[in-house]
Amino acid sequence: MNPHVSCVVVLAAGQGTRMKSDLPKVLHPVCGRPMLLHVLAAAEAVEASRTVVVLGHRSDLVIPVLPEGCAVAFQERQLGTGHALLAAADLIPAGLTLVLAGDTPLVTGEVLRTLVTDHAASGAAATVLTMRLEDPSGYGRVVRGPEGSVLHIVEARDASAEEAAIDEVNSGMYLLPAPLALEILRGVGSDNDQGEIYLTDVIAGLRARGEEVAASLVDDASLLLGVNTPAELTEAERLLEERSKKRHGPGC
Repeated sequence: MNPHVSCVVVLAAGQGTRMKSDLPKVLHPVCGRPMLLHVLAAAEAVEASRTVVVLGHRSDLVIPVLPEGCAVAFQERQLGTGHALLAAADLIPAGLTLVLAGDTPLVTGEVLRTLVTDHAASGAAATVLTMRLEDPSGYGRVVRGPEGSVLHIVEARDASAEEAAIDEVNSGMYLLPAPLALEILRGVGSDNDQGEIYLTDVIAGLRARGEEVAASLVDDASLLLGVNTPAELTEAERLLEERSKKRHGPGC
């Protein structure tokens, strides 16, 4: 039996400066629908008790678009993904928390259900959603132990030559235990000179406490495509049209 997901948190506060637009990144349409709504629709598959969307830049434009029942948290300054999760801390109940990125419009409910299933099978405290890329440049590498559990996630700039050769990378989406994950992030914040806190700090913190961390590897990396530029937006639209065509015929 799969564990119950208490809360979905969608991180959607980024300004998206590379989009070259005043429109918040998560409102850019893919097949006529804001990309954030594609993510929220996929998240419905896990049937969480609560959904929280973390907003920042031009939240006044995003709030009217949100489905009824979504709670909203505000990240006034963008100081990392972990900082974004802490911005929602007061709205996150105890239990399993699914953290998603608001700029991944191709993610599906099937992918998220599989993530929950893999988490349950592993018995781990947390599970990272991962993918394999032919060119993993710029992505955090997932370093696994001999038995398959995640030892750590190393950022591209810090990777040794051996680690840089790893093609399994972090998607930025996780199943995390609350309130333990929030407790770990608060501890990172108190000692962080740069003032930036990342969700990978939770993985390091769990491992330091002797907890197991698992990985759920998707078969198709395009399902986790993040949109940061107009070119990536065009590619997401093409892929979504292609997917829709296979299911329903031409058109989105």
